[in-house]
Amino acid sequence: MSYRTALARVLTGAVALGGEPARMQGKFPRSGVTALGRAGLLGLTVAPELGGGGRGLPEAADVVGRVARVCPAAAAVLRSHYAAVAVLEVHGGTWVRAEIAAGRHLCSLALDEDGPESVARRAGEVVTLRGRKRHVVAAGEADSYLWSSRAPGGGPDRQSLWLVPAHAPDLYVPARAAGPGPSGSATSTVCADPVRVPASALLGAGGEGDRLVRDVVLPWLTELAAVTDRSGPEPVLVAS
Repeated sequence: MSYRTALARVLTGAVALGGEPARMQGKFPRSGVTALGRAGLLGLTVAPELGGGGRGLPEAADVVGRVARVCPAAAAVLRSHYAAVAVLEVHGGTWVRAEIAAGRHLCSLALDEDGPESVARRAGEVVTLRGRKRHVVAAGEADSYLWSSRAPGGGPDRQSLWLVPAHAPDLYVPARAAGPGPSGSATSTVCADPVRVPASALLGAGGEGDRLVRDVVLPWLTELAAVTDRSGPEPVLVAS
């Protein structure tokens, strides 16, 4: 089955059904995201040998643009997820990529500082992350976050990226007003106060975060945001 056929089926079902509660009530479109995962669309850009679709940015943009016509909240979630997966495809471990390919893992970006710069301190094989990130899509709903921090020992101008599991102790979403994302996208602040992760959670080399954000994350976010802006309403919607 092609990804477009799979997408068409969930668009007129779970994604469409979740679009109205997201817009009107601010409810996270969990059923739609789950359906996208089961249809192989969360893993669209993961390598085929891990069970993914093996597709690239053009196909991801096609999916995001079509979803945006039905449920802007789900489209915002996909934008952040696909941009994060682009980094994981280069530097992520096999397990998390296979989970994404199987539709069981949603990733998001935690890059925008809310206050002082996030810091990382390493002691042996454990890294302590402390900071606050704002404008995080799917905050409290994603399974993991790409978290940026000042690189341990790398100077103030060098950043590192870490894959932080959402269930990590002392990682939380404070009770506060939602962020600027579409209604229902769960865009909010995420706090690490602090969070401890293994040193193996580092994505790429230490201090390489700036390059990864510039060369990987931003191009994906820019293209996916552009196609969302160009999306008009879906001409025919029949829920099933």
